[in-house]
Amino acid sequence: MPSNPDRARNLNALSMDLYQISMAAACHVNKMTHAATFELYVPELPPGRSFLVAAGIQPALEYLSELRFEPGDVGFLRSIPSLKDVPDDFFSWLESFRFTGSVWSVDEGTPLFAAEPIMRVQAPIIEAQLIETVLLSLIDFQTAVASKAARLVLAAGTHGVVEFGGRRAHGTEAAQQAARASFIAGVRATSNVEASRRWGIPVMGTMGHEFVKVCASEAQAFQYYSKAFPADALLLIDTVDVAAATRQAIAFGESLHGVRIDAGDILAVSQEVRGVLDGAGCMKTEIIASGDLDEHRIAELVNDNAPVDLYGVGAELVTSRDAPILNGVFRVVEIDSKKGPRYPKSFAPGKEVVPGRKQIFRKRDAAGRTVHDRVVQAGEMPEADEEALLRKVMVDGELQATFPTLAELSRRCVREVKNLPADVLRLTGASPYEVIFSEKLLELKKKVLSQE
Repeated sequence: MPSNPDRARNLNALSMDLYQISMAAACHVNKMTHAATFELYVPELPPGRSFLVAAGIQPALEYLSELRFEPGDVGFLRSIPSLKDVPDDFFSWLESFRFTGSVWSVDEGTPLFAAEPIMRVQAPIIEAQLIETVLLSLIDFQTAVASKAARLVLAAGTHGVVEFGGRRAHGTEAAQQAARASFIAGVRATSNVEASRRWGIPVMGTMGHEFVKVCASEAQAFQYYSKAFPADALLLIDTVDVAAATRQAIAFGESLHGVRIDAGDILAVSQEVRGVLDGAGCMKTEIIASGDLDEHRIAELVNDNAPVDLYGVGAELVTSRDAPILNGVFRVVEIDSKKGPRYPKSFAPGKEVVPGRKQIFRKRDAAGRTVHDRVVQAGEMPEADEEALLRKVMVDGELQATFPTLAELSRRCVREVKNLPADVLRLTGASPYEVIFSEKLLELKKKVLSQE
C-alpha cells in the first residue's frame, strides 16, 4: 500500500505502534472475532482554546481503505524478538488483511468541542486494535493545526492568511499535512509546493533575505528578481533599509505585485510603505507581513488598521505552538456479545469513558447560527432544528462517501466557524460552548459504573 501513492504516501502498514500488532496477535490467538465500537475524540480542549476544527478525516479513511501488509512488512514483523512465539497463522492472517469495518465521521472542517466523537468505528476487535495509532496521528495533528488556523483567520478578518511554515514543521510530511489542514480552516494559500501539487492548494511565495544578501545591493536584487518575474514581482523590502527599498521597488510600477515586511514594527513600517506606494500610484500593490505572527498580534494590527493585505504565518501555525498537542483518544465504548451489547468501564483517572455508540445533534436558530450540541445515544431522534453531525462514510471496509474539494471544505468551514456564538469565538476569555449529554447516555453511564 498505498495503491495511489499521492493519497497516503508515507503511511505503510507498519506506521503504527508495536502494541497494535501485539494486541491483534492476542486477539487472533484467543479467537476474539466479535465486533466492538470505538470512538475517537478529544476529552478536553487545550488551554486557550474554545473550539476545535476537525481535520485529517479523508486521509484517515483512505488509509483504512488501502491498508495492506506487504510480504516485506510481514517478514520484518516475524523478525521482531517479542513476536517470536506468535503462531505462524497470525502472520498468514496479516498477509491477507483487509479492513472490513464501518465508520461514521463528522465532515472535515466541522467545529467540534470536548468529548464529542470525531469518528466512530465499528469493526472486529482485532481490526480496530490495529488502526489506533494512524487514526490518532492523522486526525489529532491536522485537527490541532486546523483549529489554530481558524483562530488566525478569525483574527485577520477580511485580510488573508498564508501558511509559510514548511521549514518549521516537524518533517516534510507534517509540513504538507499542516498546509492541507490550514487551507481547510480558511488559510488562502501555502508556500509548500508539494502540498499544492498533492491537493490543489494555491501556492505563493516571495523572495528571501539571502537572495538580497548574495546580490551586490538591494537595487540589484530587485532588478534580478523582477527580470525573472516581469509581471508579478513580490519583493522583500526589509533586508537593509525599508524606506530605500520601497523607493527602489516602486520603480517597477504596475509589475510590482507586492512587497513583504518580515521584521520590525509592522504597524509603523506598513503605514510608511503604504504611503510611499500610494504616492507613486501603486495602489494595487499588496503588503504582506510575516515574522513570528500569531492570532493575537494579527488582531492588534487589524484593530490598529494596519494597511496589511496578507499575513504570512509559519511556526505558530504548522506547529500550533501554543497548543501543539491534542490528547485525542480512541476508546472502546461498546462490545458485541451473544447476550447483547457489553459496555466497558474504567475508573483510572483520566481514562473515564461515556459508554455506548453516540451521535451529535447540533441545534441552530432561525438565522442558521449554532445554539448548542447534544451528544446522544446512536438511535435517538433529533429535536426540532437539530442536525446529525456523524454520518456513515465507510461500510464493510468500502468507502461510501464522496469527498468535497478542499476549496469547498474551506468555504464551509469558514462559514460554520462564523456561525458559532460570538462569545465562543473570542480569542481570549471565550465562553464555553454548551454541549449537553442526553439523559439516556447519562443513565447508561450510571448503570455501567454501578455494575460489579
